[in-house]
Amino acid sequence: MLLEPKPIAGTVNPEHFRKLERMYALAPINRYYNPTILVSDGCAEICIPIRSDFHHAANAVHGSVYFKAMDDAAFFASNSLIIGYFVLTVSFNVYFLRPISRGEMRAFGRVIHHSSRLLIADSVLTDSDGRELGRGNGTFVPSHIPLSTEVGYD
Repeated sequence: MLLEPKPIAGTVNPEHFRKLERMYALAPINRYYNPTILVSDGCAEICIPIRSDFHHAANAVHGSVYFKAMDDAAFFASNSLIIGYFVLTVSFNVYFLRPISRGEMRAFGRVIHHSSRLLIADSVLTDSDGRELGRGNGTFVPSHIPLSTEVGYD
């Protein structure tokens, strides 16, 4: 792990974490990116193997893949603390630090603030050797959209 997770008392729910992981794996967009996910209390880690079809014209991974990895990590870190409903991304800032063209990228998201109406989470993106590729942070809010078997939360 890149950041030390800070458990929020009383929220640990491994069954909820596994359901979020299954839901993520079943999302249609993830058939293309083929990521893996691990969710824990206020944290999530996403790993995406790099392929050449992620490259832009300068032979490095397009920034949209950076965004996806970091937003997904921060999103699922946030949703780990909300039972029964999706969170929604309100805003997300991305800082690109270095290019990557092969190996894998890992995004680690961690909730740094949680209130009844707002969650703030940070993400750090690294390459296979642990070098930082980017950083991001986002704000998330609980929605009224239920987590259900229809969306793969099973």
